[in-house]
Amino acid sequence: MPDTPALEVKDVHRRYHLAGHELHVLKGISLRVEPGEKVFLCGASGSGKTTLLYILGGLERPTEGDVYMSGQPMYAASKNKRAQMRNTGLGFVFQNYHLLPELTALENVMLPSLIKGKPTESRAKELLGRVGLGQRLDHLPTELSGGEQQRVALARSLINDPPILLADEPTGNLDAATGKQIMDLLFEIVSESKKTLVVVTHDATLAERGDRKLVIKQGQLEGGIDLGKS
Repeated sequence: MPDTPALEVKDVHRRYHLAGHELHVLKGISLRVEPGEKVFLCGASGSGKTTLLYILGGLERPTEGDVYMSGQPMYAASKNKRAQMRNTGLGFVFQNYHLLPELTALENVMLPSLIKGKPTESRAKELLGRVGLGQRLDHLPTELSGGEQQRVALARSLINDPPILLADEPTGNLDAATGKQIMDLLFEIVSESKKTLVVVTHDATLAERGDRKLVIKQGQLEGGIDLGKS
């Protein structure tokens, strides 16, 4: 029997109704991502790639279809169960960092573990050291550069040791050199811990670094249904 995919999307649609008009953003997406795989989602602005990533992460409910994380349905589950799946199974890295401005770097990294009910300050300090910010624990986001804020966000995504990381344009607000450093660090950590990685990017060069590149065009996968690695 084939291995259970880390993530599987089955016939996902996403429609919005705006001012009496229907906007069909995702049109029957089906794909699978294997454990430990690094997959990049590419496409033009408005193609639906970020919407798909948010649906993969349990942040936005599809109009039709479902997402399965390690074989478990995400949207057929209760709201509380889905929140638990997100908290323990997924780590997020966003383009705009999404750090809470009133919290220090250490507190921001600890936040998902607090939500889980198992705060781990020692692990948070270890992760901040791993991303090169061991001396910046008590700094607020406004006291950090963009690259440093993204390093905090990366450490935060790892605090609960999730098997899957999702990243939405993680280098989008960074200069080329800083962006490369962040991606090098992300790839290093993912490879060491054998995590699954899904990245949304418009950067074609960056996308070539993954195991696979999937292109979304007008709400559909180019080439049709994706069945994973051959």
